[in-house]
Amino acid sequence: MANSEESSPLLNNKQGDENEKVEKTTTAPSLLPPSPTKKSTTTTVEKSKFNEKCGGEEGWTVDGLPLGHGGSVVGEPVGRSEWNSSLFACLGRNDDFCSSDLEVCLLGSLAPCVLYGGNAERLGSGAGSFANHCLPYTGLYLLGNSLFGWNCMAPLFSHHTRSAIRRKFNLEGSFEAFTRSCGCCGGMIEDEVQREQCESACDVLTHFFCHTCSLCQEGRELRRRLPHPGFNGRVLVMIPPGEQSMNRSRG
Repeated sequence: MANSEESSPLLNNKQGDENEKVEKTTTAPSLLPPSPTKKSTTTTVEKSKFNEKCGGEEGWTVDGLPLGHGGSVVGEPVGRSEWNSSLFACLGRNDDFCSSDLEVCLLGSLAPCVLYGGNAERLGSGAGSFANHCLPYTGLYLLGNSLFGWNCMAPLFSHHTRSAIRRKFNLEGSFEAFTRSCGCCGGMIEDEVQREQCESACDVLTHFFCHTCSLCQEGRELRRRLPHPGFNGRVLVMIPPGEQSMNRSRG
């Protein structure tokens, strides 16, 4: 005998309606917003085209930051700033650091080893950086003066500090300053890698031929931008209590 539920036409219609509801539920559009695949794809394509123009996977500036860091447009280079004082400004500028500039000038002329060690210490090279830089510089200074009659060996050791200052504060190098002032030789550099190599070579030449002026310029720049590590500690000020009087109460 056939089952009454299987032979009922109403039951078949009910099952068909339920199947249609399930299909509509599964095919309903999602309420979540679509993922921005198109925008990310466009940005990736633009970035790849820019990287091909730069000649590498990622472009970068003199200070080691990738192109576009801090910019509003992808691939926009970070603008370099000028030094606070020129290379031949021996006495610095007449501002709040005038006395410090005079001190830097005296140290650079009479004790360049002390000025170089102070610059390295202020730059934040680590614990004991003053002695680690001052003592080797002194040895090379004495060796160069005894063998060749002038300080020609210490600049080969101290030029790294100039490159570190330039990269840390994103300062323009000697070659870039020359091309900006003269308006020539700018087409010789094709990308940022070659520019950095050229600026590093200019740092060596600047320290070798204008060593004292270079040390003084770096010292003035660091004193305006960074405090001395010895002054970073907090000073605890003790305030004495106010005047107190003893009153004897009468019983």
